[in-house]
Amino acid sequence: MAQVLRPLSDRFPPADFPQLAVGLDAPDDAAVYLLDEERAIVQTLDFFAPVVDDAWSFGAIAAANALSDVYAMGGTPLFALNIAAFPEDLPPELIAEILRGGADKVRESGAAIAGGHTIIDEEPKYGLAVTGEVHPQRILRAGGAQPGDLILLTKALGTGVLIGANAQGAVAAADMQAALDQMMQLQRPAAETAAGFRVHALADVTGYGLAGHLWDMAEQGGVEIEIDLAAAPALAGLREAAAAGFGSGGQNRNRDYYGAKARMSPPRGLSPLEDALLYDPQTSGGLLIAAGPVDARHLEHALAEAGVEAAPVAKVVDHAEGGALAVSLPESPRA
Repeated sequence: MAQVLRPLSDRFPPADFPQLAVGLDAPDDAAVYLLDEERAIVQTLDFFAPVVDDAWSFGAIAAANALSDVYAMGGTPLFALNIAAFPEDLPPELIAEILRGGADKVRESGAAIAGGHTIIDEEPKYGLAVTGEVHPQRILRAGGAQPGDLILLTKALGTGVLIGANAQGAVAAADMQAALDQMMQLQRPAAETAAGFRVHALADVTGYGLAGHLWDMAEQGGVEIEIDLAAAPALAGLREAAAAGFGSGGQNRNRDYYGAKARMSPPRGLSPLEDALLYDPQTSGGLLIAAGPVDARHLEHALAEAGVEAAPVAKVVDHAEGGALAVSLPESPRA
């Protein structure tokens, strides 16, 4: 993706657009444009094909996923535009349910649906373009982590594997419902709780998996991050689905790319569960929140009081030019 975007970034050098605080020169979860000393706009767009059969749930998950990128910049959503593609023979009531699911989540975030655009396509697709706001001094980048920081993760891992396994009828109904409930959960309570603490960096876990998004934090911040794989939370049913061989092309691509950047300690092969925890692409995944060790522990407690489970999955061990990623493995493979 960096290679594809390079010609675009060359056309929009930061010197020509000083108000573009976050853009193509150092991509993050969303773009940020400065209006004045007190206000900045946060802008993001995300959409995808159905991940579940239920129309309302698909709409709600897609909306929560898109809204997440505004929260991941420290921002607050203001309004959203629907972006959708539907086949001509899709029943209107199903289209209405998809849009209703998205609208319900936008309403829950405190924002509004203000319009949108729809085209005809063979496969349904739905998502949002979301506009939010943030104070310029409170923009949280993925690259702000500092040596000594703990990194908390606010949602369990494994949505990609479970979505694929569920399509084959290989996930227990209760486990899949728990995964759906998590994917539909907004980042709002986690982000609002984190705003009361000295947070150094913030990102959300989506298509690049845990390893990929922690690598981004390490590379952009010029630090070495060590993942504690024994502490990474797994969704119910992930162990069984991974052991049965379920995965995805995205997981394979993440492993090929980010696995080459990660140093395993001790150096051994990964179990199917460990591989999924590191490389599985997440849909509407959790926030990665980097803060000093004392603040991080207090934040973990405050998140629990707000109903958000968080686990310290990594730590920043030192400065490292260009970034570095280490993975601390249990002596015996986690299975």
